[in-house]
Amino acid sequence: MSVWALGINHHTAPLDLRGRFAFALDQIQPTLHGYRQSLARQPEATLLSTCNRTELYGAGDQSAVEPTLDWLASMGGVSPHVLRDHAYILREDQAARHAFRVASGLDSMVLGEAQILGQMKDAVRAADEAGALGTTLHQLFQRSFAVAKQVRTSTEIGAHSISMTAAAVRLAGQLFEDLKDIKVLFVGAGEMIELAATHFAAKTPRAMAIANRTLERGENLASRFGAQVIRLADIPDRLHEFDAVVSCTASTLPIIGLGAVERALKRRKHRPMFMVDLAVPRDIEIEVKGLDDVFLYTVDDLASVVQTGRDNRQAAVAQAEAIIDAGVLSFMHWLEQRDPAKGVVPLIQQINAQADAWRAAELARAKKLLARGEPVEAVLEALSKGLTQKMLHGTLAELHAGDAETRAATAQTVSRLFLREKS
Repeated sequence: MSVWALGINHHTAPLDLRGRFAFALDQIQPTLHGYRQSLARQPEATLLSTCNRTELYGAGDQSAVEPTLDWLASMGGVSPHVLRDHAYILREDQAARHAFRVASGLDSMVLGEAQILGQMKDAVRAADEAGALGTTLHQLFQRSFAVAKQVRTSTEIGAHSISMTAAAVRLAGQLFEDLKDIKVLFVGAGEMIELAATHFAAKTPRAMAIANRTLERGENLASRFGAQVIRLADIPDRLHEFDAVVSCTASTLPIIGLGAVERALKRRKHRPMFMVDLAVPRDIEIEVKGLDDVFLYTVDDLASVVQTGRDNRQAAVAQAEAIIDAGVLSFMHWLEQRDPAKGVVPLIQQINAQADAWRAAELARAKKLLARGEPVEAVLEALSKGLTQKMLHGTLAELHAGDAETRAATAQTVSRLFLREKS
């Protein structure tokens, strides 16, 4: 059994390529089903997809890795060659280390952020519900979560970190003289928008509004912040009212187009607009970035801002890496024990199976004796003797076989197994 991780992230692929491989949480189950059906031998599999990464973790035959890359490329509508140029393929301990680092927030754009752990748990839950999560990946991810918890509680890896949404507020503060004078529109009602609204609300802007595909969910979020609720369809007509726009939806197509922004700027008499697109794929057309009076930032544009304070956390990073190294060693030891060529698990299974066969045989013999009317005590005596003889036969035969040196070594082993004192 081998484990591997194949993926792209903010280190290896540009935003628009990552957008081709973005999967909403409700797409993970059918996607995993389609992936496993595409292979002759179905591996264990888990798909993790966030705005910064899409990763497919697998456990099974190593020969499945290359077909997996081909399948993923076809899902994103690119050639395997293009995907290979931006992808990483990690195997065995490197795959485990990567999973542990991702769960712990060490591979995130925001060093030490905790959101990825929840996203990872959601992905594992979806894989389990899809029937794609076997024993090996279950162990890998449960250990990832345990390591992440230890990193979080034993180090200061998350201290002084600046989230993407906090970075957006900081940038808005650089553009506008006073955030109390601005109106903010949030597009979407998911976790990222909730965080963004929380950060902006702390600055008490003049007005806030939430536009969401599902009106009820938008109303629930808006009620928490005293915000208005508008329909997605009304955005083009009302965009000019807002000085700042923060968008993060699961839409596969842009929500806000170039034409809508141009018309909004004209009605605003070209007063500047601050826009943040936290979605992958993009919610705001890329051409908007070229407009003179628009300051548009994507998740990748915010990277330099969120690095602030990173140097202060390097000592915590070293501590976290040590915890992760220990976790990797433990997982690889567990994995090795399951290898028929190296581990003892198959031997334990064979011993248990043999003992069950002996027990079943003696039990069947005892039932026949009872059915013939033999005394219960005599049957029990015969059953116990039969089991004892079967279990000791191989051991006693080995003690009489071989030369003196072999018999002496066997005697030591037998004494250790059968004659040691109870602790």
